[in-house]
Amino acid sequence: MKMKRIIPCLDTILDEKKRAVVVKGIEFEELRYAGDPIELAKRYDEEGADELVFLDITASVENRETMVNIVKKVAEQVSIPLCVGGGIRSLDDFKKVLDACADKVGINTAAVENPRLIKDAVKTFGSACVVVAIDCKRNLARAKDKTLIKLEDGSVAWYDVVIYGGRKATGRDAVQWAAEAEGLGAGEILLTSKDRDGTKDGYDIPIIHAIAEAVDIPVIASGGCGNIEHMYEAFINGADACLAASIFHYGECTIGEVKEYLSKKGIPMRI
Repeated sequence: MKMKRIIPCLDTILDEKKRAVVVKGIEFEELRYAGDPIELAKRYDEEGADELVFLDITASVENRETMVNIVKKVAEQVSIPLCVGGGIRSLDDFKKVLDACADKVGINTAAVENPRLIKDAVKTFGSACVVVAIDCKRNLARAKDKTLIKLEDGSVAWYDVVIYGGRKATGRDAVQWAAEAEGLGAGEILLTSKDRDGTKDGYDIPIIHAIAEAVDIPVIASGGCGNIEHMYEAFINGADACLAASIFHYGECTIGEVKEYLSKKGIPMRI
């Protein structure tokens, strides 16, 4: 039986003193301090996380390179797979991050603007290294060329891919984009609902289910986790992994507690 994964996420920025700090916001805004990325990485490795995601969340909008020096220090603290994203625009950026001891590289804005980058990265580094991050937001306007998805209240919506840290809508259908990314060779999809990010209202189950049904590669659910039950809901709706931040950063539960609960509920976990 395929093991499901629990993945803490380090959303990292450079503060006013150019120090790397982990933050958490709501719908990609209202950022508040959550800790030091190196200290948090060490803690999550010790707690039994299956993987770790490090996202330089302002690199693209600030038009700067990923903070590779911090990636190296984070990688030194962990023995688990490390995925790094934010500001990745080229094969050279891929190489810099992988040389800093990352195991996987996440691409979002650059992949949307230049889908060829996915194919080229897969050819150069292998599909296992290439994670396509999809940030999306519900759009209630009906459109014939979009994938209409039934929501919790029975209404329907399609999901618009957003880039540059959620600041720009693209008009691209998230389900169709996920299938295209898989066709270009992506090894995984990291799916974040902007509507749910930081709300603790639970993952956006309709889009998780839709994309999990549309692709054969693993889907990592992200955005909205407020408790362990939310993870259970995501797993039974097709997620291969659950990414979370707030509940771990602020000590609401440990990774061990999460895994014990989910295992008792029948979700296969590495304990």
